[in-house]
Amino acid sequence: MSGPGDLLGVGSGANSGFYLALEGGEGAGKTTVAAALAERLEGMGRTVLIVREPGGTALGEGIRQLVLDQGHMSPWAEALLFAAQRAELAAEVVRPALESGAVVITDRSLYSSLAYQGVARELGVGPVRAINLAGLENTVPDLVIVLAVEPEAGVSRQSRPDRIGNEGMEFQTVVLDAYRQLADAEPERVVIVDANRHVDDVVEAAWKILQERLHG
Repeated sequence: MSGPGDLLGVGSGANSGFYLALEGGEGAGKTTVAAALAERLEGMGRTVLIVREPGGTALGEGIRQLVLDQGHMSPWAEALLFAAQRAELAAEVVRPALESGAVVITDRSLYSSLAYQGVARELGVGPVRAINLAGLENTVPDLVIVLAVEPEAGVSRQSRPDRIGNEGMEFQTVVLDAYRQLADAEPERVVIVDANRHVDDVVEAAWKILQERLHG
């Protein structure tokens, strides 16, 4: 299996905006943290766009229903559907926003596929990375903040777990470990934040990291 570090050196290129991805297992609090960060950025006069994966476009929302609400799906079908919605989102929404100078905050990104399909589904980080990058045209996050929450706690926070959220504790544990591998391989891009704490503390930690990167 290809290693997590295969994505080293890839970035959002000449875009003038900033692309932040919030990652983590089920129930990590990504949506809440995204909203809090956006509010602070807007208070500083920054234009902010929040998107989610899968979703964000008509195609993406249709794929969201397929991959999260359907029954059994082969690992490669799952990976290819995620890649397809991601390519559409990048072309139609993310890249134009970055080119206009906005801060784009995404709830999940390419790194979800590397962790879930590449590692947990055992498809390999390299092959999953390749099918995604082919459609992204270099539009990948400048910074990835992984909200690391213990699987039991994360799943318990979900009111209605989706198909992937119902995979069980062993699967969710592998996903969390995969994110840690990615952070070890790409420390300049992927940062782990302990999300087992109160949400206010999580937001503060994420905000500090984002501020350092924006003004570094």
